[in-house]
Amino acid sequence: MKAGKDKVIAFHYTLTVDGEKVESSQEGGQPLWILLGHGQLIPGLEKALEDHGAGDTLQVEIPPAEGYGERQEGQIQRVPKKYFQQANRLKPGMVTVLSLKQGGQRAVTVQKVGMSTVDVDLNHPMAGKTLNFDVAVQEVRDATEEEIQHGHAHPPGAEAH
Repeated sequence: MKAGKDKVIAFHYTLTVDGEKVESSQEGGQPLWILLGHGQLIPGLEKALEDHGAGDTLQVEIPPAEGYGERQEGQIQRVPKKYFQQANRLKPGMVTVLSLKQGGQRAVTVQKVGMSTVDVDLNHPMAGKTLNFDVAVQEVRDATEEEIQHGHAHPPGAEAH
């Protein structure tokens, strides 16, 4: 079976940027399970996975436009410390998670830490970078109706909700 929209794909990956390993699913031992065609992956990686099946390996170079976008100027904002879970541990250069007023979270890079505020760069930490993925496809299957309704894959052993 080949990967495509409304298919669930399980794969291991290693992400490198500028020759340095950023992260790898191998470290956790479990593959990443994704429902394709539902916006769970950056566009370039999702497109690269289409038409691949179990046992396939691929190396993918994803330019910023198909990854996290180009860096945008003017994305520095001053935010009250109360919006950070571990505000007292923040240091410049650190990537952390900002709790959004409207709900949800966003990865940001700390620029400056003040007494009651933190200056952060709202660009995604990988914005403007070319991403290199080494991928090994483990499994491809049809998504269940429940997975399609929920908009994400339910890996083996995970409780449906």
